[in-house]
Amino acid sequence: MLEKEFERLYYKFRENFCRNLFECVKDGSINPSDLYCLEVIFLLGKPKVKEFAEKVNISLPNASYRINNLIEKGYLRKVASKQDRREYHLEVTDKFLCSYGPNASFNVRLMSRIREKFSKEEIGVLERMIRKIVDEIME
Repeated sequence: MLEKEFERLYYKFRENFCRNLFECVKDGSINPSDLYCLEVIFLLGKPKVKEFAEKVNISLPNASYRINNLIEKGYLRKVASKQDRREYHLEVTDKFLCSYGPNASFNVRLMSRIREKFSKEEIGVLERMIRKIVDEIME
């Protein structure tokens, strides 16, 4: 039962993500592969090029090609590291964040509905369980 319900929840998040993904590619300026790379970079929180390449299991030249393409399209920028000016961190631009917005609004609507349907105590239990899952179980 737990497995089935958790799978249903996961699929709802994925369904929303995929719907927004295809909304973003309608104008033809970006493709699903580009959006996947941007999503990974965003979730990694300003990674170095090497960290991005390792995370998606691609070569550094392939990563550089993809990164330069996304920079050219205006979705990504390289920011010199404050510790070592030879290194760069990848940062998504506002252009990406605008296309990412529908995912955030989905979460806002979901949180609003949770607050309507559950008591403060239930929300507290849910919050603690999610924190424990993320911090302890998924590591």
